Amino acid sequence: MNFTVPEMSCGHCTSSIEKAIKAADPAATVDCDIAERRVSVQSSLPLADLTSAIKEAGYASEQIAG
Repeated sequence: MNFTVPEMSCGHCTSSIEKAIKAADPAATVDCDIAERRVSVQSSLPLADLTSAIKEAGYASEQIAG
């Protein structure tokens, strides 16, 4: 799943998001692209849980295609 995270702007942001997702699913693969403000996640968690994890890290997100 891919998400746009408009407020993600630095390494601290990406670290917080990755930590929150991996706390919910330790087996998740998380790739953050600061320039595109995009987070790609491979996880068995449903969309709602991933969105919630990103929100708990302090960031709004929206699922995007591709």
